[in-house]
Amino acid sequence: MVTVVNLVDKPRPRHPEKAHRPDQEVLRKPEWIRVKAPVSRGYLETRNIVKDNKLVTVCEEAGCPNIGECWDKKHATFMIMGEICTRACAFCNVATGIPLPLDPEEPANVAKAVKQMALSHVVITSVDRDDLADGGAQHFADVIHAIRDASPETTIEILTPDFLRKDAAKALEIVVAAKPDVFNHNLETVPSNYLTVRPGARYFHSLHLLQRVKELDPTIFTKSGIMVGLGEERNEVLQLMDDLRTADVDFITIGQYLAPSRKHHPVKKFVTPEEFKSYETVAYTKGFLMVSSSPLTRSSHHAGDDFARLREARAKKLAASA
Repeated sequence: MVTVVNLVDKPRPRHPEKAHRPDQEVLRKPEWIRVKAPVSRGYLETRNIVKDNKLVTVCEEAGCPNIGECWDKKHATFMIMGEICTRACAFCNVATGIPLPLDPEEPANVAKAVKQMALSHVVITSVDRDDLADGGAQHFADVIHAIRDASPETTIEILTPDFLRKDAAKALEIVVAAKPDVFNHNLETVPSNYLTVRPGARYFHSLHLLQRVKELDPTIFTKSGIMVGLGEERNEVLQLMDDLRTADVDFITIGQYLAPSRKHHPVKKFVTPEEFKSYETVAYTKGFLMVSSSPLTRSSHHAGDDFARLREARAKKLAASA
């Protein structure tokens, strides 16, 4: 059984690499990054549905600042395969350790919640499961199939791990064969930050994963997101955009990094709304079908509305080239 973690009353277990990091200097948040605490009826109803179905959401686990807005609108990103990750990324608030076995009832429980919430679009993500032979690829496929059976009209977006050090080609084929509408895999940051921010991952492996999705099924939309404020330079972000376009990625999200605690990687800079707008403008000139760039942008924020615009943008592009 998988349970939802209470982030207020229960202390968070920390990976030794995180627990022993020295406290970092904290920059004061500017007004544009502040959000109100979630208290609405819609938020409470969504929370009850999540808890009743024994589900985990990345909204809670990652401490997303948009949880109040999204849950009020009955939007949630479900995190499958447990709440314990096998990696210890310096930016992430998800607990790290030895995961529990997969819950065989989880695909049905997720599908039930999707139907109960009457979702037109759902986002499914997961922790990294390096302990599993396929990295959790078949479980992703099982969840997709269960949602299709229970709620055929719901479009499905997945945000997957990188399947690093697995038979990545086979794992990816399993997931792509289940035909999600959107395949998202986040690069998270520029290559120069990987050793300190995302040490368990490899930039070009992640890039190739996204490229391979399009090679296997060109009809699937591909998407990737990064955080800024981690010490990257502007020209590095622009080069990352070029890398994603070389991999034929359709949609990029760019949001402000917020350190979950003083033990995590520090915020080096609060990027201004004007800088985010500039990134958006440049990304569109580079050929992305969709760009979401703002301080509070997150991978699954407004995912349903963005998917509708993504389909419209592709249709216009195809009509223009006909």
